[in-house]
Parts: sequence; structure tokens; C-alpha cells
Amino acid sequence: MIADTKKLIKSPLNYTGGKYRLLEQILPLFPYEIDTFIDLFCGGCNVGINVLGNKIICIDNEKPLIRLLNSFKLREKEEIFNTIYYIIKKYNLSDSSKYGYEYYDCVSSSGLSYYNKERYLKLRDDYNNRSEENFYYDMLFYTMTIYSFNNHIRFNRNGKFNIPVGKRDFNESVEKKLSYFIDEIKKKNIHFILDDFKRVDFNTYLDNNSFVYADPPYLITNATYNEQNKWDKAKEFQLLNILDDLNEKNIKFALSNVLETKGKRNEILIQWSKKYNINYLNYNYNNSNYHKRDKKSNNIEVLITNY
Repeated sequence: MIADTKKLIKSPLNYTGGKYRLLEQILPLFPYEIDTFIDLFCGGCNVGINVLGNKIICIDNEKPLIRLLNSFKLREKEEIFNTIYYIIKKYNLSDSSKYGYEYYDCVSSSGLSYYNKERYLKLRDDYNNRSEENFYYDMLFYTMTIYSFNNHIRFNRNGKFNIPVGKRDFNESVEKKLSYFIDEIKKKNIHFILDDFKRVDFNTYLDNNSFVYADPPYLITNATYNEQNKWDKAKEFQLLNILDDLNEKNIKFALSNVLETKGKRNEILIQWSKKYNINYLNYNYNNSNYHKRDKKSNNIEVLITNY
């Protein structure tokens, strides 16, 4: 059973490639009955949080991300918010929901970035130089993403967070989004697992109505992705082979990807997809006719299924 697309929950994390804008098209294409839903590249969890399955497994190889999602799941909401407020006060970051934008003398072109820049860099340095992993640093990580440029998440080859300061802060809209997300994951039988798609033991999770969803980094795009784990042709083939194996075991799967974008074609994926069903998606979706290719765009985004 799929979630009510009129009541979708949005992730509090702006993870590269997040599927929130496509959920109204993707979710109706999922199997109606799902016992165990497995997301191999959960990212900000926009898909997993909105799937109605008896058990939801969200896997990612980004340790800070999985730690944060588990903190949202396991800690009390009051403790989460109080820690975020404490961090904002400790680093003297802007709090526009309390004081308004005028208080910080910000202008529209730079937003709050001028005021927050040095404070944010101190917070970022403290996070990058942490000597332990704990709940406080999980919340420091989240706060850092909120004050980062476009709320992006990116680590360099040395595992250091390297996004510059952004224009916004932990405003009322962001607070509500986080609150709704926390409420939802506490209702669900959802598990956040640190693992790499190549090492996942599917036998641990699979049952009669299992469904595997994969939304990997796209081979032919230049999207910001963890520089330590660059997606390449070898990983593309590994993932496609895993999906073929699942198909042989009669396990349903869906793969989000792009066949073409900005003049580039993913020939590996185009050839492989001929064995399965291709559902064309419209990223600039404004009607229900989503099975047709978006001819107005040079971006051909698809959901490939084996059912």
C-alpha cells in the first residue's frame, strides 16, 4: 500500500538527488502490498519515510547521515530540539524565527550568510575535528547542514564536511519540517542501517513481499556527491548485476535513474533497461500524465521496474 500523496512528509535534509518532488509519480508505481521495503541508497529518506510497509530498511554508506537518522528515531523530540537550540546559542548563530531578519541587518542578496559566516566556520571546524561520535555531534552535524549553502551535505576525500555557509537558518519552516519527520519515523517500523550496497546481505531482510528500491548517484550527472565514494562504471555494473540477481529470485525492484541529461547518454543503463519496464518521469511535473517522456526537457528521468 502506498502513502497518501496529499500527506507526504518531506525530509529535513536537503540530500543531493532527493526524490521528494517526484514522489507523487514514483509511489503509485510501487507494488501495492509491501512487507519489507529496502532502500539501498536512502540519503535523506524522502522515499522511505513515505512508503507504507510493515518493515522499512533504509541503508546508506554515509556514517554521519545514518547516525543522525537513528538519533531522530531513538531520541525524544524535546531533547533533539533543545540540543539544536543550545548549539545555535553556543555559536551565536542567527535565530530569525525568534528575532526576525531585520535584527541581523541582512540583505536579500546574501541573506544571513554575512552574519553567520565566521560562526558557521567555527562550528564546522569543531565538527570536523571532533574526537568522538555521540548524540551532541549528531545534532551539531544537523545544525551545520541547516546553516550550510543550500543545506547541502558533502564531504571531501579526507572525510571533512566542506560546504560553505548559506543564507538561511533554523527558521520556523525548518523546525516544522523536522518535527513532522521525527513524528513520522517514530510511528513507523523503520530501521537505518550503515552499509554499502555491494555488501548488503539481502537474505537478512527478504520475505514473500519484499521490495527493493535503488536511487544511486547518477553516472552521467555532475551532482555533488561524497568525493570519497565517486560513482563510476564499475559501481554501475555492480548495482545492475545485483538487481538482475534479485529479479532471478522473483524479488520486485525499482531503480531511479536518468537515461539522458544535458547531451549525455547512459548507454550502460539504456541497454540494461531493455530487459525491464521503463516508466518516464517528469521532474517539472504538473499533471498526471507521467508515463510519457518529458520531451520539453533534455533530462530523461526514469523509474525502471521488473514488474
